[in-house]
Amino acid sequence: MKRMIAYCGLDCETCDAYLATIHDDQALREKTAKLWAELNHAPILPEHINCEGCRVDGVKTVYCENLCGIRQCALKKGVTTCGTCLNMETCQTVGEIISNRPDALKNLRG
Repeated sequence: MKRMIAYCGLDCETCDAYLATIHDDQALREKTAKLWAELNHAPILPEHINCEGCRVDGVKTVYCENLCGIRQCALKKGVTTCGTCLNMETCQTVGEIISNRPDALKNLRG
């Protein structure tokens, strides 16, 4: 499995926060902050858009670091990803991601 597959199966290498961070792209940070603020009805600023990936050491967005229930659960259980969790098939939390992004399930099974 690729290192940049998040616990939920999303590919961090396609995430705008990750791309803005590794390319130090301020315009992408600003665009992403605006979009995420609108989608989440939350005050998200460009300086919040810094992430080096869900499963690797380094900086993460506030959401990914502290608020993502999937990441917190995986860390608590000590699983590599939800794909190695015995409860994945019945888990409602990761199920929401999988139902919206079928590629995430493919990554978890990959």
